[in-house]
Amino acid sequence: MISSAAAGASTRSRWTVGGRTIEIEKPVLLGIVNVTPDSFSDGGVAYSPDRGIARGLELLEQGADVLDVGGESTRPGAAPVDMDVERSRVIPVIEGVLAARPDALISVDTVKAGVAWRALEAGAAIVNDVSGFRLDGKMPAVCADAGCGVILMHSRGSVSEMASYAVAEYGLDVVGDVVRELGESVERATTAGVERSSIVVDPGFGFSKTSEHSLAVLRELGRVSDLGFPLMVGLSRKRMIGELTGVSDAAQRDAGSVGVAVVALIRGARLFRVHDVAMHRQALDAAWGAIRAR
Repeated sequence: MISSAAAGASTRSRWTVGGRTIEIEKPVLLGIVNVTPDSFSDGGVAYSPDRGIARGLELLEQGADVLDVGGESTRPGAAPVDMDVERSRVIPVIEGVLAARPDALISVDTVKAGVAWRALEAGAAIVNDVSGFRLDGKMPAVCADAGCGVILMHSRGSVSEMASYAVAEYGLDVVGDVVRELGESVERATTAGVERSSIVVDPGFGFSKTSEHSLAVLRELGRVSDLGFPLMVGLSRKRMIGELTGVSDAAQRDAGSVGVAVVALIRGARLFRVHDVAMHRQALDAAWGAIRAR
């Protein structure tokens, strides 16, 4: 349910995004629209403006609450994308989806302030920065000035490193390190003027983490929730799912992704970044109904 922003809303149950509020009355789904030729999980299925728009509209029909549109792959070994190239990929999709569905909520998945600014100008309401505001010092001010929603994900290293194990070294308390570094991202955001009610945090499953690290975070997800912000997880089709299920083809990992998403829901996650919206919508809504009934 989306309504006008209201004063005094709890950051645990409401998320302010560009003048609107997402009421977290049931699991909130962000449908993934990868406008890239080299995505690890869907093989560039939406790599053109027309295909990206069509994919976005399809995900909205399946029950996505938000579309997360990205033009730079973060798969292991991915090469950085020039800002103009990234903008040329995502802006036509954002504009095309909003032309067809003016009520749609769109997030731009980028680490570049220049891409974020142009996407917000085109109608996006949320910036999903997988670097947690580490890689572009201008990003916090852009988001604060726009009053947009912000997703701060935990990761380490550059775009080409963050999905690898290059910087996946932690102390004895992996979850404590993740929480501390996410706290630093929150500090960067709020210092620049981003409202706390606009922030969602994401522990970054599979980013700068081995599967063992990610499972430790999943096991103690409540500690991430203790930061005081709505919690998003991006588990869909991740390497960890493949290792748990023995499914090597990322595109075939949706059933396993749903299973682990339900565990994350039980442990405090309320927002889910997913590829197969229809499957997650049904499973998470059923699990949520059962949890609430109990």
